[in-house]
Amino acid sequence: MHLTWYSLVLLILASFRLTRLVVHDKITAFIRRPFIEEIIIEEKGVPVTYLKIKGKGLRKFIGELLSCTWCSGIWCTVFLIGSVVYFPTIGEFLVLLLAIAGGAGVIETIVSKLIDS
Repeated sequence: MHLTWYSLVLLILASFRLTRLVVHDKITAFIRRPFIEEIIIEEKGVPVTYLKIKGKGLRKFIGELLSCTWCSGIWCTVFLIGSVVYFPTIGEFLVLLLAIAGGAGVIETIVSKLIDS
């Protein structure tokens, strides 16, 4: 695999977006639900979400993996690189799609912060 600055930036943005999708987004909550319980407690009038890892052994391991952005980020990156190496057409499309979505997410966060200031 020949890695250019362009492809590296795309992989970084794609990995960021896929990791956020796996660890945080509501749309993938069904994947996390068997392994993680979300407990919402109101503190000083503000709802705060705590994560409780379910089970033991493999179930607990997967729960810890799915609750950790750093851990999941490594495996999401491995998946993306593997898809580009072994299935270039699909992998490159997936990386491009996720990179565009990741970049849009970063821009949205910056714009939201500027508007809220």
